[in-house]
Amino acid sequence: MSNDIALLQRLGMSLEVKIKAEDVKLSECKSVRDFLIASVLRVRNKKRGLVRLLPNRAQREFARASTHRNIVLKARQMGITTYVAARFFVQTITRPGTMTVQVAHDQESAEEIFKIVHRFWENLPDAMKRGALIRSRANVRQMVFPRLDSEYRVATAADINAGRGLTIHNLHCSEVARWLRDPAEVLASLRAAVPVDGDIVLESTPNGAGGIFYEEWQHASETGYTQHFFPWWYDEEYRDQLRSSNLRPLTPEEEDLVRRADLTDAQLAWRRTNRAQLRKLATQEYAEDAVSCFLASGECVFELEAIDRALEAATGPTLVRDNGRLTIWLLPRHERHYIIGVDPAGGGTEGDYACAEVIDRQTAMQCAELHGHYSPRDLAMKLIELARTYNEALLVVERNNHGHGVLATLRAAGYEKVFRDGGQDGWLTSAVTKPAMIENLAAILSIKPQLFQSERLLAECRTFIRRTDGGSGSTSGSHDDRVMAMSIALAGRAAGAGER
Repeated sequence: MSNDIALLQRLGMSLEVKIKAEDVKLSECKSVRDFLIASVLRVRNKKRGLVRLLPNRAQREFARASTHRNIVLKARQMGITTYVAARFFVQTITRPGTMTVQVAHDQESAEEIFKIVHRFWENLPDAMKRGALIRSRANVRQMVFPRLDSEYRVATAADINAGRGLTIHNLHCSEVARWLRDPAEVLASLRAAVPVDGDIVLESTPNGAGGIFYEEWQHASETGYTQHFFPWWYDEEYRDQLRSSNLRPLTPEEEDLVRRADLTDAQLAWRRTNRAQLRKLATQEYAEDAVSCFLASGECVFELEAIDRALEAATGPTLVRDNGRLTIWLLPRHERHYIIGVDPAGGGTEGDYACAEVIDRQTAMQCAELHGHYSPRDLAMKLIELARTYNEALLVVERNNHGHGVLATLRAAGYEKVFRDGGQDGWLTSAVTKPAMIENLAAILSIKPQLFQSERLLAECRTFIRRTDGGSGSTSGSHDDRVMAMSIALAGRAAGAGER
């Protein structure tokens, strides 16, 4: 018995070791982990047959690029849930003392995930099941291996106490975009249970431009998560050979997909049928890019086509500074004048972000973007530095709430080029001024989308909606600080850019 456990432990310490599989059927296995998955684990395929888990394209890509912190945005039926379950099952049975938790969005999905895991165990060699991998407990949610002191659990996001009190070494959160109740609280509790060297996978198909998964995807670079995007054509079954012969001529959109993704006529034929059946939902359910798949929820204030045109025209940044909080597209030119619109915040790490948008005073071209958690005083000092970089730019600071502290610090520091309105420093955003500000931004975006460089600003535009009470703002779980900062910059420009 001890020899079996020792062998499993040796395998567990070698899971990341690269190999060259001799078996042609296992030639896509690049590590000991994937070799074990393909050798000993069994799954049901779409034809209901019991087969080895040979990795498909999406699974291979995930294996190649995965880190300890991963977020996966995918089209439907990419096999990621099954593959992550396999990875974590192998880690659970080869690394004694391991706790693995998979969290589904509802009870039915949790039970389906556990069926996959149970099938892994059922089809192991009998000697392993009677020996080192004997179970002391196995139900619809839990599998315990007492001789390894390891455990595999499946929970639902509806349980706000999921993971509380545990140390979780492997955490897989499935279909996060469809979590109900208090998803942010549940996710925070689960992540707090994972040590630094533990593995986390957040995975979902998109479900609207808002909510916890959308936010996690948008801020992955800030939180240290590796992004994985898998479009529908990663699945070889999405093809229609019968209709492919009558496909020509292609639409411009289809021609672009052929250039970008090297799609075949059979894939394009499948796509046409899929788009005809699902219409607008096809973009969400069968994702083609990591932007358009997040459908805007509610009535978007901004024209979605204009957002798409702006994204197509946007160029990469020239410089990124301040740990990613300052992004510069156009450096200052000595003969130009600039305006900086500012949406302040309180500075707490859990609250809203402060944002400043730099635009060219004459053309309104976006030049730079400052975005992060800053206290009013720290923000003011950052603004002075940024304004002086951009030729003593005019600062148009929203004076509502935390803006008073920013303006007071600017005044104390002696920076003079501050926008004034109604005899006071700063811009007042009110029920009267906000609609005009937003409509001004919407009009400029529609007419000249090429002026906007920030993909994150444009992503916020996609989630900025008209509400039933007549107001406007970001969808639940999203932010609008970039939208507001840009609106303030453009409003200051339209108002003649008065200053003290």
